[in-house]
Amino acid sequence: MKYSDIHHTQNGFPDGFLWGGATAANQIEGAFDQGGKGLSTSDMAAYKDPYVTGKVNNFTFNVTSKELEKYKTNPENTLFPKRWGIDFYNRYKEDIALFAEMGFNVFRLSISWARIFPTGLESEPNEEGLAFYDKVFDECAKYGMEPLVTMSHYEMPITLTEKYNGWISRELVALFEKYARVILNRYKHKVKYWITFNEMNMNLNSLYTGAGILADLVDNPLQAAYQASHHQFLASALAVKAAKEIIPNAKVGCMINHIESYAKTTKPEDQLQSLKSNQLNLFYPDVQARGEYPSYMTRYFADNNINLDIKEGDEKILQQGKVDFVSISYYMSHVTEAREDASKLAGSFDSPIKNEYLKLTQWDWPIDSIGLRIALIKLYDRYELPLFVAENGLGAKDVLSSDGKVHDNYRIDYLKQHIMEMREAIKDGVNVMGYTTWGCIDLVSCGTSQISKRYGFIYVDLDDAGKGSFKRIAKDSFYWYKKVIASNGADLE
Repeated sequence: MKYSDIHHTQNGFPDGFLWGGATAANQIEGAFDQGGKGLSTSDMAAYKDPYVTGKVNNFTFNVTSKELEKYKTNPENTLFPKRWGIDFYNRYKEDIALFAEMGFNVFRLSISWARIFPTGLESEPNEEGLAFYDKVFDECAKYGMEPLVTMSHYEMPITLTEKYNGWISRELVALFEKYARVILNRYKHKVKYWITFNEMNMNLNSLYTGAGILADLVDNPLQAAYQASHHQFLASALAVKAAKEIIPNAKVGCMINHIESYAKTTKPEDQLQSLKSNQLNLFYPDVQARGEYPSYMTRYFADNNINLDIKEGDEKILQQGKVDFVSISYYMSHVTEAREDASKLAGSFDSPIKNEYLKLTQWDWPIDSIGLRIALIKLYDRYELPLFVAENGLGAKDVLSSDGKVHDNYRIDYLKQHIMEMREAIKDGVNVMGYTTWGCIDLVSCGTSQISKRYGFIYVDLDDAGKGSFKRIAKDSFYWYKKVIASNGADLE
């Protein structure tokens, strides 16, 4: 954004701003055994009671080697909700029509790697899988909706976990590049906006979720997380380079789960820990946007006995594959302080240190809309690249009322506050490309594989056990967001 362009955004969102919603293949498609799809890591994510310990457990999405063997045959009839999702695979036309009714001009979705290469090892892609996404993108085009496509969103062929233990192996770099080139070539006339990996920093929270690694088979989980991340950095850079060759006007971004950290007090030690925590969060876009490892990680790696296997030529690959934009998911901020476990907490999703000034969601996530503005300003100051808020939303136990509707004013209020702060960030001079709310239609939760934690503007009649009519019902927020989009963010009431 040039200084001369700033006046265009003083009254709100710029012309051409991308409004829409975000999903992931493994959380909506279902049809795990249709269309030639292979089993993926997410197909092994069993339903786990989020309240089993008496409090909400947000991330239980881990699988051990023993569980994997058991889940493949499933003798105990364990529930695997991601295997049926919300049946988007068979209902995509209905769902995209509902998105179009809200006025979406962008729809964030992901491609299932296992739908294109069922084991990840095939020499030729699965034509049925490719054809499915052709139909999805054509349906989007019918309504003038730009697809924003994530190449890898928390899933990969389970065969690559069994054979290589996921991204800890460098073998996956070439396999991913092959997959990326296939989808880039196939959809070069249909998709302009791409994200390589969803929330790559999730590797630090769940090796299985982010990197397809069975944690019980590695000696040092932190070492494994960063080695896997290095391989994903290479794969991302190669995918960016391929995109520029195949689709000259492509825009390719990276993505992190961004959690802005505040110091608990003005004590210098707390301030320093806040700085360190924010550095660890920004490590991933630092590499992908700047094309090199930041110097602050040298000491961190040394202090934590992390020795990465970086080959000759890797630095050149990272330099040649820098992203065009930085996208984030934003749900909360954290409070940090100087304490013995501060380094461990810096990379975690959940924090035991609560902010007394913030309210919590039903899942104990602090609600901090101003934190989004702070994050966007700091990110733009740091990279001077366009930003995209690719996920933001409120998970809640929505209730279908006796009138057959869902009255989710709490969601409207949450989104309104965040959109207002995003608008303020734009007025502050930040170049924000677009905004896609997470789970624009109810979907299966990443961490616990439940559907009762609902984010959508559209209610899906389905329970955690997969029972229900799958009927789609517009919530009150559906009509509110439609008004927001129609006014380009001017009407938030």
